[in-house]
Amino acid sequence: MDATITATNYVIDVTDQNFASEVLERSKTVPVVVDFWAAWCGPCRMLGPVLERLAQEYQGGFILAKLDVDQNQDTARRYGVQGIPAVKAFRDGQMAGEFTGALPEPQVRKFLEGLVPSEADLLAKQGYEWEVSDQPAMAEANYRAALEKKPDHYPAQIALGRVLLGQGRVDEGVALLESIPQGISERGVADALLATAQFQKFAAGHTEADLLAKVEADPRDAASHYALGSLYATRQKYTQAMDQFLEVVRFNRKYNDDGARKAMLAIFTIIGEGQPVVREYRQKLANLLF
Repeated sequence: MDATITATNYVIDVTDQNFASEVLERSKTVPVVVDFWAAWCGPCRMLGPVLERLAQEYQGGFILAKLDVDQNQDTARRYGVQGIPAVKAFRDGQMAGEFTGALPEPQVRKFLEGLVPSEADLLAKQGYEWEVSDQPAMAEANYRAALEKKPDHYPAQIALGRVLLGQGRVDEGVALLESIPQGISERGVADALLATAQFQKFAAGHTEADLLAKVEADPRDAASHYALGSLYATRQKYTQAMDQFLEVVRFNRKYNDDGARKAMLAIFTIIGEGQPVVREYRQKLANLLF
């Protein structure tokens, strides 16, 4: 028999027989948190009401599935339950997290935050869908709404900066990206986007044909090499871009405050460390510098 939502909403009782359908399959559309419990277990009676209250509070953000280990020993054995209460979370048909014991409510909340998308997460996800559908205005609105909900939602902040740069609103995008703190994981992505903004700035108003003619006429024209490298970078022609920046390093390293070397480091970040082309050009750069 299929499990049904109880009167408390978002809480179901599951068994050995319906665990696959009501937990594993259901978790492909919404996270499912399984509470392995028993009637005789005192800590279970402490944790159970906390989980049920949070399930109601999250309003469908996750489903709480309660499994009596005395009546459903096969499932408890299959998932290695040795002590109760045991809580195991499932997402996309796979276990995504677990804890054992009657944790305090703040710790339970922290566990759920790592499992259940927040409202800001959902807004940022919708923003990305608009962005890849070439609807920048809608993407911007969703990213801004996500940041209103959570001002330090750095993925949304980076995405908004990316959209602003893509619309040519370079100053706005740069200011937003520069405000992301150093030392956090998202800062590397922000730095790569900031480099892209600089490439846009130096490529503006130039054509490839015009710049190629200038560097052919004067191979030591650092400004033209730099602009051409920037132009290639905006077109994601990174190998050609790095070749031009290497020429600047070779003839005029001080140009634009050592900008060519910095531009190459930014491209290394964009391409990704460990890629063969990055190793190749890092060595070429080192050969010129040392």
